[in-house]
Amino acid sequence: MRKYMTVQGDTWDYIAYKVYGAESGTEFYMSTLLEANPKYLSYVVFPAGIRINVPDVKVELPKTLPPWKRGS
Repeated sequence: MRKYMTVQGDTWDYIAYKVYGAESGTEFYMSTLLEANPKYLSYVVFPAGIRINVPDVKVELPKTLPPWKRGS
């Protein structure tokens, strides 16, 4: 399990987007973050300097990618 140090203004979905990658739908892993950090459930917008747990998850990539995301 990794750790993430919050930056002023972070939200659960934005943290999920940042730590699990920018692939489509990674912000939906925020529920995984919430479950791993029950003492911070009252936060909607984080102040700087809070260390949260980031569980390892297998991020599923979409089966088909739009042309601009396909490799050459």
